[in-house]
Amino acid sequence: MVQIFGTAKSPGTLKALRFFKERGIKPQLVDLQRRAMAPGEIARFVQKFGLSALIDTGSKAYERAGLAYLRLSDEALIQRLLDEPQLMVQPLLRLGATLTIGWDEAVWRNWYQHQRRVG
Repeated sequence: MVQIFGTAKSPGTLKALRFFKERGIKPQLVDLQRRAMAPGEIARFVQKFGLSALIDTGSKAYERAGLAYLRLSDEALIQRLLDEPQLMVQPLLRLGATLTIGWDEAVWRNWYQHQRRVG
């Protein structure tokens, strides 16, 4: 099952939901405003992409938080992302062990083909 981690107001999250729904796949939305990501879940994304790839440096939330000027440990930064999901690039997607960050249509199309074969 495709899991989409993001906030319900995020254009990227809404776009990802629409992508899969248009293809008849019902993804599971994990709304990060309602439920924080599990530490183990975010650790998977950090391990694959690196912590800096998860941070949306172009967001208003990033600017307001002044993160460009703060020196935080990785643990403190991860906690900040969990507490303030609008600081993260969205959406984060997972299908089994495969992960993506942001819009990645090529990978999603492969997932779609896989879901059609299995489901």
